[in-house]
Amino acid sequence: MLIHLTQVLNKEELAQCRSALENVEWADGRGSAGYLSRAVKNNRQLPDNHPVARELGELVVRALDRNERFTAAALPQKLVPPLFNCYDSGGEYGRHVDGAIRPVTGTPYRVRTDLSATLFLSEPDSYEGGELVIEGNPGPGEVKLAAGDMILYPGTSVHGVRPVTSGRRLAAFFWIQSMVRSDQQRTILYELDNAIQEIASASPDQPALTNLAGVYHNLLREWADT
Repeated sequence: MLIHLTQVLNKEELAQCRSALENVEWADGRGSAGYLSRAVKNNRQLPDNHPVARELGELVVRALDRNERFTAAALPQKLVPPLFNCYDSGGEYGRHVDGAIRPVTGTPYRVRTDLSATLFLSEPDSYEGGELVIEGNPGPGEVKLAAGDMILYPGTSVHGVRPVTSGRRLAAFFWIQSMVRSDQQRTILYELDNAIQEIASASPDQPALTNLAGVYHNLLREWADT
């Protein structure tokens, strides 16, 4: 399931991110890639322990905490602190799949990558190319979103980033371990939650709402790991 979350960051948060990233020293993005991905990765990235990466990562996490659609779609248990990358001057990332387990830098913790997330920080008309290409999922296979919007997609997906031929593409990216490991089960829960919200908005006195909410929470009890 591909989930497009709009306006995860507001204008002030976007301005803060872009200002902070304007004059940072980027590192070679291949430093965080696995041995297969290194051969197809050509971008720049902030090191995990860079103070700007930590500051902006905390900003992104606070924004996610207040985003109800993110919570409903991801059912997050743990996440890798957001990282930040830059594509320009032909930068690209060929077809690859994310590693199943990601370490959290500076800690003994590991995160299972049930979901991958890309949060766009540059306006789409400020650069050419740079589409995120996600294979094997229904919905748009090429993703290029407004600044502040985010795409969530299964960590099992083969994906890549098309070459940026002009301008500069800034983004945050990270991985989420969900309470519900199965993408199919998360999709069922997300669609059921959306249906409950629609009915509650249109007909809040509908007695069946309580029954539907019970079905949702019973499925969550059955499938969730905490």
